[in-house]
Amino acid sequence: MKALVEKIAAEFAEYAKNAEAQVAKGNKAAGARARKAALALMKDLKDFRKKSVEAAK
Repeated sequence: MKALVEKIAAEFAEYAKNAEAQVAKGNKAAGARARKAALALMKDLKDFRKKSVEAAK
């Protein structure tokens, strides 16, 4: 579970960096990378929720 939390934190940092580059500098490639990171982040957050519920039982 700890590894999953660390992976989520790293993916969020990547998303935030690329999203900021798109907004601040108009970097279209950074926007594509941010969207890709967002999809991976959503997948891992769903996995975290599933594992968190199982651990709470």
